[in-house]
Amino acid sequence: MDEEYDVIVLGTGLKECILSGLLSVDGLKVLHMDRNDHYGGASSSLNLMQLWKRFKGNDQPKEQLGSSREYNVDMIPKFMMANGKLVRVLIHTDVTKYLHFKAVDGSFVYNKGKIYKVPATDVEALKSPLMGLFEKRRARKFFIYVQDYEDNDPKSHEGLDLNKVTARELIAKYGLEDDTIDFVGHALALQIDDSYLDQPAMGFLKKMKLYAESLARFQGGSPYIYPLYGLGELPQAFARLSAVYGGTYMLNKPECKVEYDTNGKAIGVTSEGETAKCKKVVCDPSYLPDKVRKVGKVARAICIMSHPIPDTNDSHSVQVILPQKQLGRKSDMYLFCCSYAHNVAPKGKYIAFVITEAETDKPEVELKPGIELLGPVEEIFYDTYDRFVPTNNHEVDSCYISTSYDATTHFESTVDDVIQLYSKITGKDLDLSVDLSAASASTEE
Repeated sequence: MDEEYDVIVLGTGLKECILSGLLSVDGLKVLHMDRNDHYGGASSSLNLMQLWKRFKGNDQPKEQLGSSREYNVDMIPKFMMANGKLVRVLIHTDVTKYLHFKAVDGSFVYNKGKIYKVPATDVEALKSPLMGLFEKRRARKFFIYVQDYEDNDPKSHEGLDLNKVTARELIAKYGLEDDTIDFVGHALALQIDDSYLDQPAMGFLKKMKLYAESLARFQGGSPYIYPLYGLGELPQAFARLSAVYGGTYMLNKPECKVEYDTNGKAIGVTSEGETAKCKKVVCDPSYLPDKVRKVGKVARAICIMSHPIPDTNDSHSVQVILPQKQLGRKSDMYLFCCSYAHNVAPKGKYIAFVITEAETDKPEVELKPGIELLGPVEEIFYDTYDRFVPTNNHEVDSCYISTSYDATTHFESTVDDVIQLYSKITGKDLDLSVDLSAASASTEE
């Protein structure tokens, strides 16, 4: 291997695949390696036998669960915002041509022990059983302010500079109750804790607008879309893209040891006695364990059922957010459900996840509030995994390491990490101003 690559990417997790696709499109020479024999790294999709092997140590699943290969169970289940950054990346790179999306049926929030549809517009606010009559009026006024707000139209600002005013101050102006703030902040603006309240309101407002605009895209019950056959399709689509632009892929490469020069700068990767030279290395935390630190842990339950989650209007695919305050926790809990409607399970079967940032060492106990909302479950797998962030200085060692996937069931934080890494690697900003109509999703059953 005499040739030198601009970038060697290690691991075919979703973040790494998006990056290799973006960098290849940019004209960089990319070599992509993975120690596994399959795509997806931590974010792969498993069939039933693989699921059994991974969590139960044998490959003899119960017969009544149906055909193993009809299952595509995402290890990092997340929906995409219809107008969100990931969809913009897919369009920017033209990866949409390899994928088929379907709108997600419902977006719900947990409040005082019950599940409610998330109201996202002034019209929905007036109909929502989440709020009493007077609160509905206040919420409606607040939603209208958010909908009408335009950066370049000072009249719509109502005298507020949202770069200075905090989200808390903006909300106080409309006199919203705590429970309303809870669903607006966590289920609409998709904030993962309450620290946003003391930050400038602009970011909060933009996130709410993104939700409402995404919701309007497909006139469905949610702002989300999700690929048929699950997220395992995504890394492969980006791998195809990279190959079209001259990127090289090698699976099943054991060890993948990063080589450094005397100054500690990455200059290549060795596997099976051969070294490929490069200027930069991009990887997930598992490839450079000495350059990352643990910052937390995700606890999750994967459940197979024969019915939709109760109280979600019989939705085949749905997200339910359980805000931290409702559970007396420090972080939100998420329910994610998809089914045979997205080709991820045999007919009549549903796959539900309950996921949260772990605060204890007992996932069975900690996830109980979410599991109790699912109804009867045929099979359940509990699991935890550690979350890492990079500690290295990429300017010194030329290593660009992604962060581990968080507990959220949407892609907003994942893509932020990708965009930041892209800027660090290339020294430029990723232009995501694209024609969103280029991505379509079917809404029919």
